[in-house]
Amino acid sequence: MSFVRLACVALLLCATASAFAAPASAPLRVMSFNVRTPVDTEPGRRWEDRRGAMLEVIEQARPDVIGTQELTPVQAQYLSEHLPNFRWFGRGRRGGDDDEHMGVFFDDRALSLLDSGDFWLSATPEVPGSNTWGDPFPRMVTWGLFQRRADGRRFYLFNTHLPYREQDEPSRVLGAKLLLGRIAALPADIPVVLTGDFNSEPGSDTWRTLTAQLHDARGQAAQVDGPRLTFQDFGGTDRRQLDWILLRGFQARRFSTIDTRPQGLFPSDHYPVLAELAFPETVTPPRQPAR
Repeated sequence: MSFVRLACVALLLCATASAFAAPASAPLRVMSFNVRTPVDTEPGRRWEDRRGAMLEVIEQARPDVIGTQELTPVQAQYLSEHLPNFRWFGRGRRGGDDDEHMGVFFDDRALSLLDSGDFWLSATPEVPGSNTWGDPFPRMVTWGLFQRRADGRRFYLFNTHLPYREQDEPSRVLGAKLLLGRIAALPADIPVVLTGDFNSEPGSDTWRTLTAQLHDARGQAAQVDGPRLTFQDFGGTDRRQLDWILLRGFQARRFSTIDTRPQGLFPSDHYPVLAELAFPETVTPPRQPAR
């Protein structure tokens, strides 16, 4: 066989293999945002003062899906009214519709919700409001199974808020292990993203437990923007890296800590974080010839 013929065959094989690979798709934009429950009375920190800034940050970031923490019904109502293309779901941490939620918002133009649910970080995770590990408040997870409208790709999102006290690290580790058990039970071919305020920093026992099986989007991303520390206490001196996005199956392309202050206001005492995620590559099998 001549060199020219060999080259032609090689080109044909490459073209055929390329045809089997699914085309690259747009990244999935995932945000984690502790919105700070509306208990502050100091000007600039009050919910009524900062809610417009929060809305502006979300609109400019253009997330497909947002895992929130500390979300109360009044905040959910405001965001729903002013983000008309977004829907949200999730129960309150005590099992009803009041108190704080791990509410998940998603752009209904981009995503459809196939399934959703909640469980509690306790010895009895299916019991709403259960709290058996010594935390002052019930801790929970809200999750959803989504399908992207543009290409049919599916993914799971889990969203949580772990205990906040320094002495709660053992409880945070127990919650991390429960989360990993739930994620391990999911179909291996469907990618998973975990958003949350973990109230623990990278290098902690909680972080090491979770990243033994999940990837930290900030550490994985080729491009990282914004400050490392995400909790800023409305510009105070107590600053820590508490807000993470963790992955199974996805590849983080870009990670941003959004520290913009519309109208000079902090939207929350946490900066939101945003990850741009690539779905795992898929290969379409060749069509079988008609018989």
